[in-house]
Formats: sequence, C-alpha cells, structure tokens
Amino acid sequence: MDAVLALLHDLVAIDSVNPSLVRGAAGEARVAALIADVCLAAGLEVHVTEVAPGRPNVVALVEGQAPGRTLMLCGHTDTVGVGDAMVSPFGPREHGGRLYGRGAQDMKGGVAAMIDAARQITARGGLARGRLVVAAVVDEEYASIGADALVREWTADAAVVTEPTDMRMAVAHKGFAGVEVVTTGVAAHGSRPQDGRDAIFRMARVIGALEQLDRDLQAGRTHPLLGPASLHASIIEGGREASTYPDTCRLLLERRTIPGEPSQRALDEVQAILASLAARDPEFHATARTTLARDPYEIDPLAELPQVLGRLAASRGLDPAPTGVSFWTDAQILSAAGIPTVVLGPGGAGLHSDEEYVHTSDVIACRDLLVALADAYL
Repeated sequence: MDAVLALLHDLVAIDSVNPSLVRGAAGEARVAALIADVCLAAGLEVHVTEVAPGRPNVVALVEGQAPGRTLMLCGHTDTVGVGDAMVSPFGPREHGGRLYGRGAQDMKGGVAAMIDAARQITARGGLARGRLVVAAVVDEEYASIGADALVREWTADAAVVTEPTDMRMAVAHKGFAGVEVVTTGVAAHGSRPQDGRDAIFRMARVIGALEQLDRDLQAGRTHPLLGPASLHASIIEGGREASTYPDTCRLLLERRTIPGEPSQRALDEVQAILASLAARDPEFHATARTTLARDPYEIDPLAELPQVLGRLAASRGLDPAPTGVSFWTDAQILSAAGIPTVVLGPGGAGLHSDEEYVHTSDVIACRDLLVALADAYL
C-alpha cells in the first residue's frame, strides 16, 4: 500500500468530530497527536499549539538548505458529525478505488496528501532553498478558530488548501453569513385574540419577503465561476403549546455571498425587510443580528501561484483550467492575511452525508502534485 493511503487509513480511523457542532464530540486532539508523531518520525520540525482546550493546531516545517520563499499547505483535521445511517464511520474500508469513512473526502484525503508530500521531500534530502509549512488546523467546519490562530503566527508567500476539488484548481469560493431573526408577539390564551399577538404569523411575513429576496438574488448578478448568490432558511422555532399565542419566533437563515459582496450585506438586507414590514404594521416587532460571517474568496487566475500550479497539473494530464467551489474554505482567511492561496485536493463524494468516500488515486496524485509544486515554486 502506498504510504499516503496507509496514513489516510490511520487518519480516518480516528474520530475527530468537531465538538462545537456536536456536544461532547471527540475533537481534534487524537488526530493532531498522530499527525505530530508522523511528522516528527519523518524528520520535520513540529510545532503544536492548543487553540482551544483539547484542540491543537499542528505546524510542521521542512527547511531548505538556503533562504528562499515559503509555501504553505493547509488542511483541517475536524469533521462533521455522524448520522445513525452511516456504516462504520471510523472503520476505513477500501473498495473499487475508493476509501470510505467520515472525513475521507472532507478532508483527511487532502491532509494525508500534504503530510506525505512533506515526508517524501524530507526523505529525498529536503529542499534546496526556501521553506515548506504544513499546517493541520482545527475547527474549519464551525468557526475556523484554527486558521485564525495559524495566520497570527505563520505566514507564507503562497499556499494551497487541500480541500476536495476533484483535482481541479479552485481560484474562488463563496462566502456566507448567518443571520438570526426574532419576531416578538404577545402571549395570551388561544381563545382571546384581542389579547394575543402571534409571533409565528409575523415571522411568516419575514419568510415570504426572504423567499422573494432569494429569487431576486438567483436571478441577479452571477459570478463566472460561482454562479449567483443565494439564501435559505435553516432553522425555525417558536411557540409554547397549542392553546397559547406564541410570544416569540426565532429563525436562523444563511446567506451565501459571491466576490464583490461584503458579508455585512446579508444583515443589511434583512434589516431592510424588517423596517419595511414595521412601516406597514406598527404592531410588527422584530430584531436581527449576524451570528457568524465569512467573506468570499478569489485570486486572479493569472497570478504566479495558479499559473505555476496550472502548468504542473497539465503536465500530469489533469485539467488546468481554473474553477470555483460553492463551499467556503480556510483559503479566505489565508488570503485575507496576505497569503496568495488556491484550493486543490482529491475528489470523491458524500460531503457531510451518510456515505463519504475519496478516490485513492486522487490522493496519490495530489501528493505527487504538491511535491512538484514545492520544487517548482521554491
């Protein structure tokens, strides 16, 4: 078995479900310990930093024989949770060129590829010049506290985030903003409409306006690689019991943004809707706040990093054309810190679903491409 696939087996076998998503979940400590041990055994310089209790980033370095530029490879070690229908989520199994298990595609395949790339470079004698930084960070599936901490301590001249892209080079991805809306009514006995004000009815007006906004967004400006912006209602709750007018209703919505749209726009749009509804009904009361927002990301495909990586991909029979991905990644945080970044990683299927797998041939190809990029860029 190729060493990168053996490492991938070991990574998937460790439960690293994000505890911010699932109360009491294992977190990233055990998988970080494995990564640190593998990197130390390979002769890399290793730094382990606890970002939150029991949640460490691991940064491993390959130092060149002479000064030069720095290339960073970055991936996250946390995964989403596991549903009842998922078979053996932490028992990795291979079949038909696929490796199955939670995190196999998102994104332990990419993490294995970047670690084994550094291990191969070290085994052959290291780098002639420059520095390779391999960063395994926590919490990308929730708030990216790991990437935020990473860029406070480390920088680079260029970076690759090895999220799953089917081995296509992504130069753009969408952003997101979560907005919480709360409508307020008056609790009263269900038989006394003159005393009650229904917060759920009032939220229905908000939802109708949001649905129209989503239609307008999807019919509006389109990014050439990402398509239009959008929004959806994610969670709604309200009321006490059937016989009582509900005094509050809470809605959580998510707005997906495209380059050129600041994340603040989502809250501005919702507040405009609430102001319009209040102007028509003085008894309408609602508030809105942003829960978490991250900007979209984009790099000029004519910049040096995508040009170099595109040429290397083409030389290996891969599609060199720049693409975009709909999901958000830590590339935005690296880019905002001044590190030109692209996203490229192995393909597969089942992101966040009950059957997740990664193509094993892609993991090997990704590892080999990252070695070639280190040689060419550094």
